[in-house]
Amino acid sequence: MSWTRIVVTEFGGPETLETQRIDALPEPGTGEVRVRVLVTSAAFTDVMIRKGMYPDVKDTPPFALGYDMVGVVDAAGPGASRFRPGDRVADLTTIGAYAEYICLPEDRLTPVPEGVSDVDALGVILSAVTPYQMLHRVAKARAGESLLIHGAGGAVGTAMLQLARDAGIAAFGTDIPAKHDLIRELGATPIAADASEDALRDAVGEGVDYAFDPLGGESLSRSLHALKPGGMLIAFGFQSEVMGQGGSIPMDFVKLKLWDWLPNGHATAFYSIGAMRRKHPEWFREDLATLFGMLSEGRIRPVVAEVLPLAEARRAHERIEAGEARGKLVLRVAEA
Repeated sequence: MSWTRIVVTEFGGPETLETQRIDALPEPGTGEVRVRVLVTSAAFTDVMIRKGMYPDVKDTPPFALGYDMVGVVDAAGPGASRFRPGDRVADLTTIGAYAEYICLPEDRLTPVPEGVSDVDALGVILSAVTPYQMLHRVAKARAGESLLIHGAGGAVGTAMLQLARDAGIAAFGTDIPAKHDLIRELGATPIAADASEDALRDAVGEGVDYAFDPLGGESLSRSLHALKPGGMLIAFGFQSEVMGQGGSIPMDFVKLKLWDWLPNGHATAFYSIGAMRRKHPEWFREDLATLFGMLSEGRIRPVVAEVLPLAEARRAHERIEAGEARGKLVLRVAEA
């Protein structure tokens, strides 16, 4: 039986994504299950990987992208007994999910509860675990505090705003004007994406307790100055450099370390969902299960920009790079 996947043929732009047909299904190894993928996504992390700029991925092309997925267990390898064929599962795959089938260790998988749709489940794997862990594992934020997040109208940003509202935390979010109504709908105060350091500080008043910055480069200084005394800056990306808009990944790390060391009254941290999962794999399983529960209770609802067929992965990547997507861009691989 043949199957399809979308591979990046060389590091570069969206044009490097090509469809590949494979003659035989992959066979799960010891402790693995084969999963028929239902949905995956196009996220900025996929763009970084496609360009060869994601530190956690050392693979060289050709390989399939796909940082997260929801699918159905199709077959079990030797020694795998946790799931049965037909069970819906979710995983943070990092690569490999732009495919009709993928084999994964069963101990990495999280069951998807009944009553939660494939698309909603996908919407929390990367895009909500990231802000949940930054908010509760790194910042340890509490009700009555405040935060700022850049890119507030994107997949991670909209999830952060909902989590902040659920936790009783006041939120400010920067983004383009077309997303300001969405930011307001999620209970936060919108700020222009290109606000200067002074304008940003004026917008947040006395300052915020936490600033979450996926941009890097010059934006880190803006975020630092938006903090109140004792506040914390959490960086979680390098969009400026990836998009050729300035900044340096090594220098960003140096600045964060220096600012954390200086007696300036602020703390800094860098968050990587992959690094956090490697260090605390149990946290990822716990936090994803918690978010599935919040979904079931209606406390959060992923904001989905569009659901596209996997064959349109190139167009999805173009939209991500243009910064126009309101929420999560989902790629539909198959129906349940």
